[in-house]
Amino acid sequence: MPGLAASAAIFERIQLPEADFEVHLLEWEIPLAKESLDDYAKRIAKKIKRENPVLIGVSFGGILVQEMAKHINTRKVIIISSVKSNLEFPRRMKIAKTTKAYKLIPMSLILNLENLAKFSFGTKINHRLKLYEKFLSVRDIGYLEWAVEKVILWDRTVVDESVIHIHGDMDDVFPIKYIKECTVVEGGTHIMILNKYRWFNANLAAVILDTKATVD
Repeated sequence: MPGLAASAAIFERIQLPEADFEVHLLEWEIPLAKESLDDYAKRIAKKIKRENPVLIGVSFGGILVQEMAKHINTRKVIIISSVKSNLEFPRRMKIAKTTKAYKLIPMSLILNLENLAKFSFGTKINHRLKLYEKFLSVRDIGYLEWAVEKVILWDRTVVDESVIHIHGDMDDVFPIKYIKECTVVEGGTHIMILNKYRWFNANLAAVILDTKATVD
């Protein structure tokens, strides 16, 4: 499951041995009116037809697959650049929950990448905007408002100890200092599923199969 508003194209460079794995990519759907995260998770879980799947989710997708695992039997749940409970949220997200500041975020500006590009400076920023344009598949304001609220208000406080957590030590959305018990990817940012794909290609299969991984 990709991250918030992202398409499954973020996994395009992730390669798992075809002899061992059958990969199914999930996409975000527009939430129903006043749909809870739990009901949304049930709805997406119905798209999984194989028994005992390994669920992998990035960022908000990591939160979602943990909720999906309440409703189906899974072999493993692996989260990337995500959190295992709201206790791992950074302070700014906890403040946003208390103050409801997340309601003030201008979703229309976030979705208008063309306007952002006009006011951006430097090749690094423009490169990131091009990445967003390529991988941001859900440009529905209602979805975005729903998703941001569901992240901020996620009420899980008890960690599922069976969840496997892979996290970058340079993640600026969920800083590593708040994260407990994870496999650390050196130099990994919040979008490391894109730019650290070689690490995942070298290690993800071994994490799934419980064999020795190469963590370089």
